[in-house]
Amino acid sequence: MNSAHTEATTPATLFDFTVTGANGEPRDLSEFTGRVTLVVNTASECGFTPQYEGLQELQERFEDRGFSVLAFPCNQFGNQEPGTMEDIVDFCETRYRTSFPVFAKVDVNGKNADPLFTWLEQQRGGMLGGRIAWNFTKFLVGRDGLVIRRFAPPIPPSRIATSITRALAA
Repeated sequence: MNSAHTEATTPATLFDFTVTGANGEPRDLSEFTGRVTLVVNTASECGFTPQYEGLQELQERFEDRGFSVLAFPCNQFGNQEPGTMEDIVDFCETRYRTSFPVFAKVDVNGKNADPLFTWLEQQRGGMLGGRIAWNFTKFLVGRDGLVIRRFAPPIPPSRIATSITRALAA
């Protein structure tokens, strides 16, 4: 009986999570139900930061077909996201003209890891046995809220377009 209770309380899909928005308010990811999403841990001072441009291109290209990028700033790797949320949002909007949602800064690994990222890692492990290795790890999530594929940080957003197209057609 205890395991049934655990299963009932464990989120089954992306849409079962409530996260913190950039403004500090709770945001229910059920608002993305039925959409294909790309969940990314981001950083403003990383060698991969220029990927924001490619992420925005994906957002613009596929948004009308039911797609959204979801960005989660993370300061766990090389202190590459040290700014306040106001700084981070301003950087994204000013430098890269982002229109996709940026959420509150999170930890993606360790004892303080955000439950969303713990779940994502469990859905699609990586080279380090599930742990996220660096900023700009990307998780493609289907319309059903389940992880389809994980992309390593060096994979540019442009190389994910084919997978997004397939997920949107599914």
